[in-house]
Amino acid sequence: MAGPSNNDVGLKSDLEAQKANLISRHEKDDSDDGLSIGESAEKAATLPDGAVKSNPQKSSQTSFLIWTTVNTLATIGIVFTNKRIFDDPNFKNMQTSFAAFHFVCTSLTLFVISRPSFGFFVPKRCGIVEILPLAFAMCFNVILPNLSLAYSSITFYQIARILLTPFVALINLVFYRVSIPMYAALSLIPVCTGVGVVSYYDTRVATPEQEGKVTTVAGVIFAFSGVVASSLYTVWIGAYHKKLNMSSMQLLFNQAPASSILLLFFIPFADSIPVFSDVPISRWAMILMSGFFASVINLSQFFIIAGAGAVSSTVVGHAKTCSIVILGWMASGRSVSDKSLLGILLAIGGIIMYSVAVIKARRTA
Repeated sequence: MAGPSNNDVGLKSDLEAQKANLISRHEKDDSDDGLSIGESAEKAATLPDGAVKSNPQKSSQTSFLIWTTVNTLATIGIVFTNKRIFDDPNFKNMQTSFAAFHFVCTSLTLFVISRPSFGFFVPKRCGIVEILPLAFAMCFNVILPNLSLAYSSITFYQIARILLTPFVALINLVFYRVSIPMYAALSLIPVCTGVGVVSYYDTRVATPEQEGKVTTVAGVIFAFSGVVASSLYTVWIGAYHKKLNMSSMQLLFNQAPASSILLLFFIPFADSIPVFSDVPISRWAMILMSGFFASVINLSQFFIIAGAGAVSSTVVGHAKTCSIVILGWMASGRSVSDKSLLGILLAIGGIIMYSVAVIKARRTA
């Protein structure tokens, strides 16, 4: 989401966090962290990464709803908290340090839940040389979206992230000759159109009250660059799943610490370190909250996928997108007559149509 993200930071930590084939590959990869389907309730389910959870089907619907609510609130919290942090001039140019901090939070979370007393997954190590290219890509996957959030409105930031789906579809088509259903492909037209409309109108200051709350040109550039980086990362991480024979948790367990160490070499050149004594206590508290939200997103996403599968996780992702967009719109002080509202409806409506089309195609295949 993680950056979350993601469904998003990390974190979306997760990595948030995959849309390939788009949901077809997404379900396959993410289900590696979940429980096998069709097992008897009397049998213990062994996760592909070695973790064992007994009687998984006894997990109640209430538990799923609780973790879904926790995940949604944490995702909303991390976006708005990060936005407040990045609006502070002291931290606007500290994206590298901030990403490294989130990677450390992710690493600690994964380390704790991998311990035998929790047993969510069994750690699996790989060589630093093997994981370094993916760790480097992970850095761009987090830093560029964070830069977009620093120079954009929350509404535009979240809507622009929807472009991840058509970009991943395009990459899969061009480089891997993997196509998607025609209806799904057609649904991506309103998605791209909607993002374009939001990009145009969200960079315009309609009223004096909106000064400083709209998206800058730099925000648009960072947003689109972040989408490209995240799309390449999404496709690439699928290949690493197969290459290293690791689940999502195991792969992230190797990536996150490698990425945090890698960023340490760039912090002195990329970041403007503030005078710490000038930073109020409230801002440090918000930074700690951001790290906490990142950890909660990673943990709750595990339960969502393990308890209900990647399809339900996709639905949760759409709910989070809508919630963040609506709250961001309300916070911006814009009216329902704003022309960018049309773009928002087009983008969200298109991505929901796309998800439905791919899920139906997969079920009938």
